[in-house]
Amino acid sequence: MTAPKILLVGAGGHARSVIDVVETAGEYDIVGLVGTPEQVGQQLLGRPILGHDGDLQKLRAVADYAIVAIGQIKTAESRTRAWQSVRDAGFITPKIVAPTARVARSAAIGDGTVIFHFAFVNSCASVGANCIINSCALLEHDVIVEDHCHISTGVILNGGVRVHERSFVGSGAIVRENTTIGNNSIVPMGHRVIRSWPSSAELRQ
Repeated sequence: MTAPKILLVGAGGHARSVIDVVETAGEYDIVGLVGTPEQVGQQLLGRPILGHDGDLQKLRAVADYAIVAIGQIKTAESRTRAWQSVRDAGFITPKIVAPTARVARSAAIGDGTVIFHFAFVNSCASVGANCIINSCALLEHDVIVEDHCHISTGVILNGGVRVHERSFVGSGAIVRENTTIGNNSIVPMGHRVIRSWPSSAELRQ
C-alpha cells in the first residue's frame, strides 16, 4: 500500500530533524519541502524544495498532508504563520510520533505536532497543535502544553505543569510540578523553574 504524500513547510536545520522522524516513522512519503524563494530548486537530504509559502495552494496538487518543519527559539511567529497558511491552503496536518517515543494511551496529541526520538508523554498529558516535543523531553502526568510551543531537548516538565501557547522551553530546563508558564514565554536552557510565571516578560532573560 502506498504511503500518503506529505509536504514539510520549512527547509532549514529543524527540517532535517523532522525528515528523520517522518522517515523512521514510515507512515508518510515526503514528496518535497517548502522553503524560501532562494531555496526553490535545491534539495535537503535528497528531498526537493518545491516552492515557497506563496505556492502552497498550488502544491495541494502534489500532497494532501503537510506539517510545519520550522524551528522555534526566540518567537513562535514563523511557526504560527506557517501553520495558518498550511491550514488555509486546505492541507491535513497529522501528528507525527517517532517510533522510539512513548506516548501514553491516555495522553492527547494535537494536529501537526511532532514528537521526536525518545520523548516520553506520560499519562493524561495533553499537547496542543503545531508543537515540537523534542528528543528526550519528558512530559509527566497531567502536563498541559498548549498550541505552538517548543519543548526542547531533554526538558523535564513535572506533573501538572501547564505551558501556555507560543512558548519555548530551552534544552535541559526543569519545571517544578503544578507550575504555570505564561504564553509567549522563553524558559532559558538549563533553567530551573520553581514558581509560576504568568507574565511572559518575567521569563525573558
